[in-house]
Amino acid sequence: MDLRIFTEPQQGASYEDLLAVALTSESAGFSGFFRSDHYLKMGDVSGFPGPSHAWVTLAGLARETRTIRLGTLVSPVTFYRPGPLAIAVAQVDAMSGGRVELGFGAGWYEAEHTAYGLEFPPLGDRFDRYEESLEQIRGLWSTREGETYSHDGTFHQFVDSPALPKPVQKPGPPIIIGGRGPKRTPVLAARHASEFNLPFTPIEQIGPAIDRVDAACEAIGRNPGEVVKSAALVLCVGGSEAEIRRRADAIGRSPDELRGAGAAGVVEEVIDRLGNYADQGIERMYLQVLDLGDLDHVSMAGSDLIPAVADR
Repeated sequence: MDLRIFTEPQQGASYEDLLAVALTSESAGFSGFFRSDHYLKMGDVSGFPGPSHAWVTLAGLARETRTIRLGTLVSPVTFYRPGPLAIAVAQVDAMSGGRVELGFGAGWYEAEHTAYGLEFPPLGDRFDRYEESLEQIRGLWSTREGETYSHDGTFHQFVDSPALPKPVQKPGPPIIIGGRGPKRTPVLAARHASEFNLPFTPIEQIGPAIDRVDAACEAIGRNPGEVVKSAALVLCVGGSEAEIRRRADAIGRSPDELRGAGAAGVVEEVIDRLGNYADQGIERMYLQVLDLGDLDHVSMAGSDLIPAVADR
């Protein structure tokens, strides 16, 4: 199993906080550092110093890291027009030397749209925009140099676009599509995704969700093995019960709740938990780190977990 670090900076983080976690994740051996793409805090936290733009942040990290992969879980279609987003991701891909991945979704958090003057259409409309944007972003990236891209979409129209800049990765950065929706999500993942992600999903729901994506791949003649299957869990690992409780308290959670719903406990417990997800078909796990000031947590997870699950 491949392990990555996942952060939620809208809960309260500066760029310097994220840089410290990204550099620690890189030195600890994690394959990726990912961040959410939100403009508003969730829950009873201050949110100070306020939201940071996901792709501005990743552009900075692209120049200050060397090997770790970078991306979003996930950028909502309601924040972006497909053309400018394709340009931004391609540029950050070039700035990183080809280490960027685009997690992309339909959006769900209505309050952040209200807070920052963004439209929040009904779910069906959001999915229609999402589906069209996926096709257009991939179309721009895959257009050959010297050719142009046109697409007469319902929401956005492209006429003789030079489809520049080109990303380093060909035909484009990997696209991550996630969610437990039983109908449209598996079809979109089969058509467009390099990776299918199940965030914070009970283990008994993992197998059926993967089966739906595999079936959607087979229906269009795609090898299901081409789509990496991933999940995300809150991380709270410690060398003792006291350390686990301290880390749980720091994020306002209980150890018992985290053991039931996250990747929590002493090292051996977390290894077993990750192994259970691997047995259900999960090949990559995003470990959500909520206390960004606890760099020792990231380092410990890297040294104790990565070797233990490498062959799972």
